[in-house]
Amino acid sequence: MKLILKRIHTYFYRYSVAFFFILCWPVLYLLGKKPEYYKYINIFRRAIAFISSACSGIFYRATFEEPIDWSRTYVICPNHTSNLDVSAISIHLHNNHCFMGKAELLDNYILGFFFKTIDITVNRESKMSSFRAFKIAAEKLKDNVSVIIFPEATIPDVYPPALHSFKNGPFRLAIEMKVPIIPVTSLDTWKVLWDTGLEYGSRPGICDIFVHKPIETAHLTLNDADALRDEVHAIIKQKLQQK
Repeated sequence: MKLILKRIHTYFYRYSVAFFFILCWPVLYLLGKKPEYYKYINIFRRAIAFISSACSGIFYRATFEEPIDWSRTYVICPNHTSNLDVSAISIHLHNNHCFMGKAELLDNYILGFFFKTIDITVNRESKMSSFRAFKIAAEKLKDNVSVIIFPEATIPDVYPPALHSFKNGPFRLAIEMKVPIIPVTSLDTWKVLWDTGLEYGSRPGICDIFVHKPIETAHLTLNDADALRDEVHAIIKQKLQQK
């Protein structure tokens, strides 16, 4: 019975997201027509994420290791355990940003809109697609748009989730573009909703994320990419072990 209620909650949350997205659709449609208006789309994504989650009794709390200068541009690397991670990050990162995600998300009615406008898709099976995606990401950084990349490249398929190894892409990108990298630890979003929520359902609750201090990369070379990757992995792993 408990699992049934949790699955009902998941569908309520999903329909809440859809409802508020449709409510905002006329404005989003107009904003999506002109790239110069893309920066305003994040405002609506943030509002949809907050209101739809709040209607479902889901709230997000962020702790910052130190104040972040949001006038700067960053490569942001969170661990990934839940679809709620995107909402948590969207709400608490107060600059113009975009996500990099798998190409399959283009087929999603809601997420597809964002990936056809402000976000970046990548086909993990294609080296050419990956090259194009990171080239676009580099252009975004040049335009003062921070890029959010989940370095695990997927939500772990084990429950409870364990931190997987990181891909090199985000760290090479940060070094090449000489922008700081911000590790973000998603501490317990999976306890509220793991993965898509369809298997174990979801529940009302507070999701905590920890935003670590930026790591400067201006002094690094591409030979340091592996070391930077391992440093960020260790930072997030240590924070998860403290929870």
